Amino acid sequence: MAIEPTTTPTSGLRKSAANIVASMSAAEPQPRGKEIDAQGRSYATGRRKNAVARVWIKPGSGKITVNGLDQTVYFARPTQRMMIQQPFQIAGRVDAFDVIATVVGGGLSGQAGAVRHGISQALTRYEPDLRPPLKQGGFLTRDPRVVERKKYGRAGARRRFQFSKR
Repeated sequence: MAIEPTTTPTSGLRKSAANIVASMSAAEPQPRGKEIDAQGRSYATGRRKNAVARVWIKPGSGKITVNGLDQTVYFARPTQRMMIQQPFQIAGRVDAFDVIATVVGGGLSGQAGAVRHGISQALTRYEPDLRPPLKQGGFLTRDPRVVERKKYGRAGARRRFQFSKR
């Protein structure tokens, strides 16, 4: 007399996998919470080209310090300073936060873009409600454009050596 199992081992796995998928699809996305450290700061990393910026923001008077220098000293061009202020203007928080940033790599333009990206990310961590306007403005997306590498047999990334007929 043979005993037949009522369920096969794989059918039980299929049922449990189906339950997991159903519970995942039924779950609503969790609202983002504030990410603030013990000193009342929010931290984020911003990147642009080869520049990487570590950015901390905290409530204050709007002072921006980059690598230990004031923003007017470090970023001499007005367009670079304007670029850093854009996330605050979009969010309506001008002169509401103090920013401390350390930037390495790249040139000044890439560093300004990295600081802007870091400020935007840190603002969304401090006030999650600011995410939609910053996202719509394109400040939360890392710009993927980087310098193309030099190839062998070429003068640069794409430029060929000068042609010589003889």
